[in-house]
Amino acid sequence: MKNIIITVMLLFCGSIFGQMYNPVKWTTAVEKISEKEYLLKAEATIQAGWHMYGQYIEEGGPSPTAFTFKKKNFELLGKTTEGKGHEVVDKIFDMKIKYFEGKALFTQKIKLTSDAVSNIAAEVEFMVCDDSNCLPPSSEELIFKIPNVKNLASAEETAAVKKNTVAAEEKNIADAEKEIKKDKIDSDKKNNSKGLLGIFIIAFLSGFAALLTPCVFPMIPMTVSYFTKQNKTKAAGIRNALIYGFSIVIIYVLLGSIVTAVFGADSLNALSTNVWFNITFFILLVVFAFSFLGAFEIMLPNALANKVDSQADRGGLIGIFFMALALAIVSFSCTGPIVGTLLVEAASKGGIAPIVGMLGFSIAIALPFSLFAAFPGWLNALPKSGGWLNTVKVVLGFLELALAFKFLSNADLVLQLHWLEREVFLTIWIAVFGTLAFYLFGKITLPHDSPLNHISVGRLSLGFLVLSFTIYLIPGLFGAPLKLISGFPPPMHYSESPYGVGFSKNTGTANTESLPEGAAYGPQDIITFHDYDKGMEFAKKTGKPVLLDFTGYACVNCRKMEELVWSDPKVLGVLKNDVVLISLYVDDKKELPENEQYVSETTGKKIKTIGNKWSDLQIKTYKANAQPFYVIVDHKSANLTEPSAYNPDIENYYNWLNSGIKNFKK
Repeated sequence: MKNIIITVMLLFCGSIFGQMYNPVKWTTAVEKISEKEYLLKAEATIQAGWHMYGQYIEEGGPSPTAFTFKKKNFELLGKTTEGKGHEVVDKIFDMKIKYFEGKALFTQKIKLTSDAVSNIAAEVEFMVCDDSNCLPPSSEELIFKIPNVKNLASAEETAAVKKNTVAAEEKNIADAEKEIKKDKIDSDKKNNSKGLLGIFIIAFLSGFAALLTPCVFPMIPMTVSYFTKQNKTKAAGIRNALIYGFSIVIIYVLLGSIVTAVFGADSLNALSTNVWFNITFFILLVVFAFSFLGAFEIMLPNALANKVDSQADRGGLIGIFFMALALAIVSFSCTGPIVGTLLVEAASKGGIAPIVGMLGFSIAIALPFSLFAAFPGWLNALPKSGGWLNTVKVVLGFLELALAFKFLSNADLVLQLHWLEREVFLTIWIAVFGTLAFYLFGKITLPHDSPLNHISVGRLSLGFLVLSFTIYLIPGLFGAPLKLISGFPPPMHYSESPYGVGFSKNTGTANTESLPEGAAYGPQDIITFHDYDKGMEFAKKTGKPVLLDFTGYACVNCRKMEELVWSDPKVLGVLKNDVVLISLYVDDKKELPENEQYVSETTGKKIKTIGNKWSDLQIKTYKANAQPFYVIVDHKSANLTEPSAYNPDIENYYNWLNSGIKNFKK
């Protein structure tokens, strides 16, 4: 299910302008191994809500953590090691990425070549991000104090904590972090509630779909008739039917609770990104799909069903509960695959999502039994059981089969095998939904289908809908973005032809235009300047305002903005025609000429690279150091509107652009 973007995040982004971040604190320690060998330990304490990347990340991804030791009178033994951390597949960078939250420990074994060593100096470069900001790669000097043998008592006594900044700066940063953390917690709570609501709605609709299967639908009139005829009064029958429905809810919620308890609320999300679990989910959903298509029936042991059914004859509340349990067991061949799929999807959300999912599913199952018991006259309006119930099962089977390949795609992305690239994935989906369309039109029959002399208007309409969706998928093979299913297929870059069949970065239609001096084609083929002065000069010639884009090659949220927001036609039109885009990469490692290097008045650090220069400009001018960071300015570098940070709301970002352009024209 696609992530639900909430507008409260925009308020959070707007509240951080002008604030500086320092979310990582480093401490060092030294542990003696032998007379000449020592273990250097560098521990990063990471502020809640932020994460720091590991050392081993492929080229083209976020900036990895890197240690540089100033070797003098010692030698390194092996490579620097790091803790376990978390590994995920990042869809923006199309690669597996490792990151750390809370704490990160790095260790390096060394061997002294001289007894005169008292301190070992090192430099660590690292990058941190949260859900809406990425900071440019930062570096810190680390000092490891080699303990004197006479004074060596424990690793704690040898630890040397590096002092950070002056007290006044620390207080300001702490206050800012406190406010950000509060806003972040509030935002996360609202975002989590939105995600759980989405799970509940999908589960509720899935429950109604399960009602329309051959194992459940015929049970409705039978069960309602039992409660209305086997009780002395109508009120007693309605009461018992309500208890029966409540028992169904308890049974399925209990199942969701067991799943959460066994795997753990937090570990479910980690499992969902694991390659082997994704492969397992793929196999599981294929089995469920084949079962719905009629290859075989998935059933619980008959002995279990008989034992539960015998308990239902006891009467009273216990008997009613076992009647509900008997329904769950008898209908398992139809509801089992749906429940299994819901639990797999809920597992990808983590937390209490499996419980919420089973609550939504069970309410949809239980509701008809209670309502029809209260209003038995409604039973006359129910359609008669027949072959259409098996059609519902088959349609669900095709949907399960299509969803299965999403999990296989996740595994392929983790392993970077490129076996299931975008074109292959879409080809499979076209085949699945195309076959479903033929089935709905009556051109294909499956094992449990009844003879079909004609098709209903409803079935014909559904067939047209599926066929239309199939045709919609076809342009995706040739580079169409297919925004309706964004997040399901592999990303555009994970493709045989990332720029569409017959096109490349240098042969696209936009690239036939002549470029101004100092410009290049950037994201979405927007003419982009990477030099502030050249971009400003061009803006003066063309009479357009300037959009300053403080960004980074390894900035995750910068890529999200470029792919999801800048790609919108109306936003793209503004960026191509109404402003001059100057993208300043704060992690550009190209060194400045010697005569252009300087010491920053703001941070006191030596500005050696182009990235350092643009980062210093952002800090000095806008008192901010996070990316993405957007500013619309006039030809005198004066702000035309308030700066904007990460803003996934397309309409909001479009209005922000237009407000700056309108102020420029005044």
